[in-house]
Amino acid sequence: MTMTRIELAKKGIITEEMKQVAMEEDISPDALAELIVSGKAVITRNKERNIKPLGIGKGLRTKINANIGTSKDKTDIKEELEKLQISVKYGADAVMDLSTGGPLKSMRKSIIEHSPVSLGTVPIYEVAVRAIEKYGSIVKMTVDDIFEVIEQHAMDGVDFITVHCGVTMKIVEMLKKGHRVLPIVSRGGSILADWICRNERENPLYEYFDRLIDIAKKYDLTLSLGDGMRPGCLADATDKYQILELITIGKLKDIAVSEGVQCIIEGPGHLPLNHVETNIKLQKHICKESPFYVLGPLVTDCAMGYDHIAAAIGGAIAGYYGADFLCYVTPSEHIRLPDKEDVKEGVIASKIAAHAADLAKGNPKAWERDKKMADCRRNFDWQGQISLCFNPDKVKAMREERPPVKDEQVCSMCGEFCAIKISRQAVE
Repeated sequence: MTMTRIELAKKGIITEEMKQVAMEEDISPDALAELIVSGKAVITRNKERNIKPLGIGKGLRTKINANIGTSKDKTDIKEELEKLQISVKYGADAVMDLSTGGPLKSMRKSIIEHSPVSLGTVPIYEVAVRAIEKYGSIVKMTVDDIFEVIEQHAMDGVDFITVHCGVTMKIVEMLKKGHRVLPIVSRGGSILADWICRNERENPLYEYFDRLIDIAKKYDLTLSLGDGMRPGCLADATDKYQILELITIGKLKDIAVSEGVQCIIEGPGHLPLNHVETNIKLQKHICKESPFYVLGPLVTDCAMGYDHIAAAIGGAIAGYYGADFLCYVTPSEHIRLPDKEDVKEGVIASKIAAHAADLAKGNPKAWERDKKMADCRRNFDWQGQISLCFNPDKVKAMREERPPVKDEQVCSMCGEFCAIKISRQAVE
């Protein structure tokens, strides 16, 4: 078995992909290698894939992920490939295939084949679908069923997988005796909790974590330790179930890194604004500054139809306090399977949040972009402004729909009363 990135970095071997990521992030390859060894940064690329490597973690640009995938109510691989194309066009750094309907294996392979960016999956979804087909019930899935599907995803070339290792018997028993408004909102977490209850056995992903390590090492697969107990509403935010799971996966992450396996820690969820800073600092402390992948967070439960905005608000704050990877949320969250327009709006909102976080963190490339935009506005360079924004097509169309009547330099909002033009004339 060849060495993993962590093992190579420990030996002082700087690979070409480390050099490539370091150049992209404006840090030294040696500094990046140290972050990888300590578990503070990862490069998500399966050794079976030949894509641009993606660096996620401390001191690196805030990255974003877009979720695509089918359901049993809507299975159209052509549409999912179009969603992939849209996600990449508007700046997604990674994409996750969360399909639960249709020919899952062939769809996954097609998405992998067409994806120029890092790809993630949640294998337990396919395990559940297969269990219903084979046994007639999710709870009849076996331990071997779970690990066979995980290995298949790794073999196919998936770069990172979400595994809900922290949904343990202890937490499930606590939840049964306690109270939450929304007990579990994670699909993977609920599947495993149900299996634990019905079979009166420990979560296989926790009990046989060594099997997971062996598969991950074989393919240099990054483990995204999922937050199956994430809060699904503000009333459940930062409760004992969420924190106990975080402590559990923090310990598992230490084991994985010591074995040469890269890990990302997933986080909430639904959080009020005043909980965001605390949650990021808790994770960074408990998990020793591991890359933190936040699902939003959504800062209100009442933004249906506009949840991408609620998530962008939470994501920008989370990114500022140290979150490294933002999972987008679309306008159709909590309502239906996203369509192509939902995906586009979700990616753009998340991209803005990540960029805002990078500005606040002092990222030089982020500041360079905003300084260029300011110069373009000063000089009435509309082509420059359009090229620097997050949706050039929309901005170009809006300007063409209501152009200025007399002066092409200004916009139709201010016209001859353009503050920039008047003030420049005054001072120059």
